[in-house]
Amino acid sequence: MAHCTTPEAEQLLDKEIPVLDKGFIRLVDYMGSDERIVQAARVSYGAGTKSYREDRGLIHYLLRNAHTSPFEQVILTFHTKMPVFVARQWVRHRTARLNEISGRYSIMKDEFFVPSLDDLAAQSADNKQGREAQPLPPEQAQAVRESLIEEQETAFRLYSERIEQGLARELCRVNLPLSLYTEWYWQIDLHNLFHFLKLRMDHHAQAEIRAYAEAMFEVVKAVCPLAAEAFEQHVLGAVHFSAQEFAALKRHLVETGNEDFDGVSAAADKEGMKSRETERLIAKLRTGRNV
Repeated sequence: MAHCTTPEAEQLLDKEIPVLDKGFIRLVDYMGSDERIVQAARVSYGAGTKSYREDRGLIHYLLRNAHTSPFEQVILTFHTKMPVFVARQWVRHRTARLNEISGRYSIMKDEFFVPSLDDLAAQSADNKQGREAQPLPPEQAQAVRESLIEEQETAFRLYSERIEQGLARELCRVNLPLSLYTEWYWQIDLHNLFHFLKLRMDHHAQAEIRAYAEAMFEVVKAVCPLAAEAFEQHVLGAVHFSAQEFAALKRHLVETGNEDFDGVSAAADKEGMKSRETERLIAKLRTGRNV
């Protein structure tokens, strides 16, 4: 079987994509592409890659119906530099292999994340884990930013002094703040990467980790453009209903005179949906099942 590559991904190899003020992601290596996904899906009956149109349809079918194992055939390895607080959110996704720089062996660099003025905001009144959309007034934000920089400089100065005094590195690091930049190599298959992106590109995710997720998705588009398209269509831009929510939606359509779903067909046409896609939508509404 030939090695699957794409020209766009080859151009991205080893190029740093800047994220935040001092961070980056870098595609170190990748294995597989859209071609590998369809090869894996068709192996049960021995058929290889067919036409672009058929490959696109198959990839959309697989993702739409949660047939995820073929996507595990594609593997991406990233070199990433991010603040420690982003890394600690990131590492909660336990479906990857990673190697992180260690402060026990290395002397850490004087590099800290400093939020921009537009990113400094008060605690959200209705979201316990987020911030308000409106930033702080400029003078207040500037004061906060300056204090953050001052605290970071103090922490690193004391860290450096303890290094020079000969204290063990594993102890010198203990008071360094979460804004310190760290680095790691992170390898993950496409199925689990899509799960990471679904959560971390969501508007509820913290803005800083969302910036990394969005940059990584640009890499995915280069490696597997058809799979990325299907992910946007069926996962990232999709909304799922509970059984009760779906029953209420169906009742509303029937009670408003759309029992034959003609109104749905007209709306689907305005959205640019193809006839097969419209048929699939109506079948879902009638049966309550994916088709």
